[in-house]
Amino acid sequence: MTEPSPDSAPAERALPQAALPDFTSRSPALRRRHAAEARFRWYGRGAILLALGFLVAMLGSIGWLGAGAFRATEIRLEVALPAEAIDGLDANDVDYGKLIKSALKARFPEVKKRKDKRKLYGLVSHGGEAVLRDAVQADPGAVGGALTLWLPASDEVDLFVKHGAPGRLKDKEQGWVGALRDAGDVRVVFNRGFFLNGDSREPELAGIASAFVGTAMTLLVCFALSFPVGILAAIYLEEFAKKGRWSDFIEVNINNLAAVPSIVFGLLGLAVFLGLIGLPRSSPRVGGLVLALMTLPTIIIASRAALRAVPPMIREAALGIGATRVQTVFHHVAPLALPGMLTGAIVGMARALGETAPLLMIGMVAFIVDIPGSILEPATALPVQIFLWADSPERAFLEKTSAAIIVLVAFLVVMNLAAIVLRVKFGRRF
Repeated sequence: MTEPSPDSAPAERALPQAALPDFTSRSPALRRRHAAEARFRWYGRGAILLALGFLVAMLGSIGWLGAGAFRATEIRLEVALPAEAIDGLDANDVDYGKLIKSALKARFPEVKKRKDKRKLYGLVSHGGEAVLRDAVQADPGAVGGALTLWLPASDEVDLFVKHGAPGRLKDKEQGWVGALRDAGDVRVVFNRGFFLNGDSREPELAGIASAFVGTAMTLLVCFALSFPVGILAAIYLEEFAKKGRWSDFIEVNINNLAAVPSIVFGLLGLAVFLGLIGLPRSSPRVGGLVLALMTLPTIIIASRAALRAVPPMIREAALGIGATRVQTVFHHVAPLALPGMLTGAIVGMARALGETAPLLMIGMVAFIVDIPGSILEPATALPVQIFLWADSPERAFLEKTSAAIIVLVAFLVVMNLAAIVLRVKFGRRF
């Protein structure tokens, strides 16, 4: 016996056409829902555009102010090197500043008054003495003759040449600078000293080398301590610890520590590492310890989230073929969660990079000129350097502050890009 075809079904089984809902008609309620959805989309786009606008305005203003710090003004002078002023003296005993003053007097012989001479000597930075010393040491045969050198200009001359702002320069000084410029003895070059020099009281000589190296050492100590401790703590809490009041208590406190203000960790480092243990102030070792304590909660939370993202079937399959709990975690689960762990660690390190308050509490606010050679030597950090320059009264330090912020933001962007690359490269889909 054959089954009846669908076409031979009784007519009374077919639903009447009027009983079917009319999805094609746009009722007023449906139109209102669609309009509300469209408005919500535009609200979201507007919020994103507003946030991007604020970001562009902030970075644009900082870049506009800091661009001048990457350029430096130099003045060309012919410096006489009389043998009686150099021969028989140690390189550090020669009065190179006096030689530069003599060159300025020879360049502008019409300047006679003592007050005007002091202003004339102020056209060239004190850093010109180091340039002249290095040139004499590189060419000892020039002693008894003369050298034509490009010497760094003072901060006021630098601002006047680059931006046309007279500042504290009087008409006579502006005239001298104009005469040098007309003769081709003034130029603007890339400011290598900003990246190679340490801090200085003179704005035109100040650089970020010591602060950058101190920041790198501090972050190295922070990463060396916080990453292995944070990863192992996350693995134990997520994979081995028994669920109960004790583990819940630890988890709550870890989440609370992640929200504690950074200055509290600075006070903790001041009381424990400096006061109790007696570690030296202003060293990257102490700074790294404090930042490691601050970064640990972030790394633990991110690592636990990465471990939870690994499917349970990975654990079940490993246990099913005879692997132990430790082998399952360290041979299968942890490698799959490692990209997320690294991302959390880099994000935590990026947060630590921009912290200033805890480093101020442990003394890394000291005036450091020399570049530190190890984590035990005194050092400062880039955020602290920005804080010090922002508090300086000289106008030229405003450029230096903005330029240092640009470098710090670029460092943060590189770290976040590294986190994205690691997540994309080593991440696996299940």
